[in-house]
Amino acid sequence: MTDLSATLQLSIELMARRSVTPLDDGCQQLMMQRLAAIGFENVPLRFGDVDNFWAIHGSSGPILCFAGHTDVVPSGPEQQWSHPPFTPEIIDGKLFGRGAADMKGSLAAMVTACERFVANTPNHGGRIAFLITSDEEGIAVDGTVKVVEWLQQRGEKITWCVVGEPSSSNSVGDTIKNGRRGSLGAKLTIKGVQGHVAYPEKARNPIHLAAPALAELTQQIWDNGNAFFPATSFQISNINAGTGTTNVIPGQLEILCNFRFSTESTEAGLRERTEAILQKHGLDYDVEWSLSGAPFLTAEGALVEATAAAIREVTGTQTQLSTAGGTSDGRFIAPTGAQVVELGPVNATIHKVDEHVVAADLDLLSSMYEGILRRLLV
Repeated sequence: MTDLSATLQLSIELMARRSVTPLDDGCQQLMMQRLAAIGFENVPLRFGDVDNFWAIHGSSGPILCFAGHTDVVPSGPEQQWSHPPFTPEIIDGKLFGRGAADMKGSLAAMVTACERFVANTPNHGGRIAFLITSDEEGIAVDGTVKVVEWLQQRGEKITWCVVGEPSSSNSVGDTIKNGRRGSLGAKLTIKGVQGHVAYPEKARNPIHLAAPALAELTQQIWDNGNAFFPATSFQISNINAGTGTTNVIPGQLEILCNFRFSTESTEAGLRERTEAILQKHGLDYDVEWSLSGAPFLTAEGALVEATAAAIREVTGTQTQLSTAGGTSDGRFIAPTGAQVVELGPVNATIHKVDEHVVAADLDLLSSMYEGILRRLLV
């Protein structure tokens, strides 16, 4: 690998480790070694079965934090891959392997950007930090959220945060995420009375009872979105009832559903409106709500400006702001008051067989990260 850039070498070293969530498999130790060599103070933080770390460079001033995760999703059947998922290879200018895009390439680019920046600007203003977890692709309960709680207990506050999620659409840097929709899930149980289909008068079919309410829920306009977010959406993801036979009316119906919601709606408001519809239709129900994250938005400010300028310097193009896609760990950092953006590689192959990125894009990404450092900390 001696003929490869420092960013590509580190990417390959990280990708060769089978850090399937929530395992880290030594990725964080490798990163901490590199950061310690340029003067970062590393604090390993293990919560439950999850490895995390916080690293800091500088003694005072605002904190620019690079955030990300070392865990990856499972590869699926390895025989379906053209290139082994944990034996990274560069073929025809593309780096193949699990984590190339999501997000070990970003982690490597962050480290090498800091190595160059600290070498060139040893007495930089403010502080540089890393917040890294191995619990992003899984249930995300012992990762970033716990590190943020740990920071708050110590009175530490992140000013600007760059999350390395694969934000780009067609070319690296063409899109940055300056917010994300909230995610509110529900497990809804509609209660009926089981019985024989030949005697429907002696039973109460929960499927029939629920159908009008479900139709109303799917037709609701929850909000109209705004300049940054599309309208809130409601989706039913699973319906289950019955005993498996055709001659039994089921006794209950279980429904899984989810809201992806904008800043125009609130968790409390969505819950209240949903339950009002269920009650309007006279349903006997139980509901378990689960909030994965509230929506967040960095509409403008120094971080958005610095990120856009750094991209323009590297590629000569104007980036687009977007809040599309799923959730990210930015949802745990933004509520502390930090400005948060996501900037990473092209996301076309994330979580797929033969995940890959254009190898040269990772060097461009590293230059973008370095440009953000220069604009905010010099």
